[in-house]
Amino acid sequence: MKEKLHLRQNLLVGSLLFGLFFGAGNLIFPVQMGQAAGNHTLSAMIGFLITGVGLPVLGVIASALSESESLFDMAKPVSSGYAVLFTCALYLTIGPLFAIPRTATVAFEVGLHPFVSGGQIKPGLFLFSLIFFSLTVFFTLRPSRIMDWIGAYLTPVFLMLLSVLLIAVFAKPMGDAGSFPPQGDYQAKPFFAGLLDGYNTMDALASLAFAIIIISGIQNLGVRKPRSIAVETCKSGLVSVFLMAIIYACLAYMGAASPGSISRADNGGLILSMVSRHYFGIPGQVLLAAIVVVACLKTAIGLITACSEMFRKLFPKSVSYQMYVALFTLLSFFIANFGLNNIIQWSVPILMFLYPLAITLILLSLLAPWIHRQRDIYRWTTVFTGIAAFLDFCKALPKPFQGMPAIKYLVHLAERILPGFALGFGWIVPAFCGFLAGWVLWRIRKGESAALS
Repeated sequence: MKEKLHLRQNLLVGSLLFGLFFGAGNLIFPVQMGQAAGNHTLSAMIGFLITGVGLPVLGVIASALSESESLFDMAKPVSSGYAVLFTCALYLTIGPLFAIPRTATVAFEVGLHPFVSGGQIKPGLFLFSLIFFSLTVFFTLRPSRIMDWIGAYLTPVFLMLLSVLLIAVFAKPMGDAGSFPPQGDYQAKPFFAGLLDGYNTMDALASLAFAIIIISGIQNLGVRKPRSIAVETCKSGLVSVFLMAIIYACLAYMGAASPGSISRADNGGLILSMVSRHYFGIPGQVLLAAIVVVACLKTAIGLITACSEMFRKLFPKSVSYQMYVALFTLLSFFIANFGLNNIIQWSVPILMFLYPLAITLILLSLLAPWIHRQRDIYRWTTVFTGIAAFLDFCKALPKPFQGMPAIKYLVHLAERILPGFALGFGWIVPAFCGFLAGWVLWRIRKGESAALS
C-alpha cells in the first residue's frame, strides 16, 4: 500500500476529473455570463470559478474524507429517509429533469438552430431530440466501445477545435471587452451573480454523485487510506481546476467581447454558434456543431446510465435497469422539447434549493474526521439549511409564481430576517446556527454519557 501517487498518475486522475465535469453544456454558461457582465466580467468570473470549479473538487475530496461509498452513504447521518430523498432529487436534477434534456437542447442550439427558420424551431427541435435520444437509448442499452472511442478521441478533438476558436478570439477580438456595460444583476453585484451562475453547471451536484469513480480510480492505483486519497484527489484536482479555469475564463472573455461583432442572444448556445460563424463561416460552424452534438451525446449516455444504475440500487425490487433507461430517456425527450431557455429557467429554483443542501453536506463531510459524522450536527444543519433554501427556491421561481400571495409573503419575510437573502445566500447564517445547535447537543449528550459511565 502506498501513500501517494506519482506525478504522471496525478495528471491521469486530473484528466479524468476534467472529463467528468466538463461537458458541452459547460460551454454555454460562461459565454452567456460574459456577454451579460460586460466590463464586470472579471468579478463575475471569480464568483463563477468558486462554485463552478472549486466546489466540485471539494465534493470529491469530501467523499474521500468521509469514507462514503455513495451519495446515499454520504447523506445517511441525517437519516436513511433523507438520504433516499436527497439522492433521488439530486440524480433526477443532474439526470432526466434538467441536465440530460439540456444536452439535446444545447446540441440543437449550437448545431441546427442557426440553420432553421423561426417557424420551424419547434418541429426541428422535436425531430432532432427524437433522433438524439434514439441514439442515446440505443448505446445505453447496448454497451460497446463507443464510450471509450468518444472519450479517447472525440473529447481531445473537441478541445482542439475549441482551442482554435479561442485563439481566433484573442488574435482578432470581436470588440473591446471592457467597453460594454453590464446587464441586469451584473451591474450592482457581479461577484454574487457569478457565484449563482456557477450553480448552472451542476458540477458540484455531479461531484457528489460521481465521486466514487475518482476514489475508486485512486484506490486502484494503490492508495487506500481515506486521508491519503483526499490528499491525492486535491493534488489531482489542481490539474482539473487549472484546465477548467482557463477554459471558463477564455469563454467569458469571448462573451464579453462578442457584442462588438454579433448581436446579443438569450442563451450561450446561440452566442457560441454565432461566434464560430463570425470567424470561420458556415464550414467552421458545421464542424463545431458536429463535435458538440457528439460530446452532448456522450454526456447523455453517461448520465442516463448513472441514473438508471443508482435507482436500480436504491430500489432493487422495483423495475429493471432497462426500464429505468427507457423511462428516463422518454422523460428527457419530453422535457427537452420545452427548449433550452425554459429548461434553464425552471432549473434555477431547483438548484437554489439543492445547492445549499449539497454545499453543507460537502462541508460536513470535510469535517467528518473531527465531528465523526455525528447525527445531531448533520440533522440540525440540514434542517436549518433546508428551511432557508426553500425560501431561496421561492424567490427564484418564474415571475408568474412570484406574484402569488403566499410566495410574496415568504419572500418578504425572508428579506427581513435572513442576512444575504437578496444576494441568494440567505441560507448561510441558518446553516451555521444549525451546525452550532447540533454541536452543542452533541457535546451535552457526550457529557451526559461520560457522567453515567
